[in-house]
This record gives sequence, C-alpha cells and structure tokens, in this order.
Amino acid sequence: MMPDVKKSSVVHRNDMPLYAIGVAAELVGITDQTLRLYEKHGLIKPARRNKNRYYSENDIKWLQCIRDLIHHRKISIEGLKLLLDYAPCWEITNCPEQKKSMCSAFVNKSMSCWELSKKRCIKENGVNCEDCIVYLKSIKKP
Repeated sequence: MMPDVKKSSVVHRNDMPLYAIGVAAELVGITDQTLRLYEKHGLIKPARRNKNRYYSENDIKWLQCIRDLIHHRKISIEGLKLLLDYAPCWEITNCPEQKKSMCSAFVNKSMSCWELSKKRCIKENGVNCEDCIVYLKSIKKP
C-alpha cells in the first residue's frame, strides 16, 4: 500500500513517496535524526503513513542539496532558512520561462502567488501549495 496521495492530483514518479526514513538517510548520507531535524526546521515535509515518514526522489535530491549547503558550503540551518525566505519561488521550484511569464507572483514580485490570486495555485506537476517548500516556509513565519 502506498503512502497517502490525493486522488485528484497527478503524481509523477519523482514525487512518489517511496523511501522510509532509514533508506532516505542512507541515500543522502546523513542520519535519521538529521532528517528529523531538517523537518523540525521546516526544510522538508515528508509524506506520512501510519506515523512513518516517506521521501520521494525529489525529496532525496532536495535533501542532498541541503546536506551539501550545510556540510560543504558551511551554511547553518538558520542561514539556509534565511536564504529560502529571500529566494523567489520560481528559482526554488525551477519554473519554466513560459509558466513564469504567466505567474502573478513573477509579474508582481511584491506578493506571493497564493496572496495575489486569493486561491491556491497548482504547479504543472500537480503539487498543491501545502506541499510546496515556498508555501510551507511562508506559513511557518511568526
């Protein structure tokens, strides 16, 4: 049985939460505790099933990026969170040029897409705002 996936959304192969926390930690080269720490700080939001965490291929790539920034570039978790706060969403999510030109947040950079449109946007791959790292970071601000 697969982890919870909304039936109405399209789930691409790289977005399927397949890896349990131990496997994900081994793939990334960190410990389970480090993955939990990244989650606590809002850097990752794994899928859940029966209180277990599951990570997708895209989550693994993002975790490798986080690990490299922290361990090789010597950026602290707090520093990384600040960078994410200032990075535009289209750079974090790698939006294609055609989509950026139609994006209200790209045209009007003073507000986020969900604030401008007064509704949740859905990316081309079917990911809702509540699963988007940019949206998740914004709702965790005090």
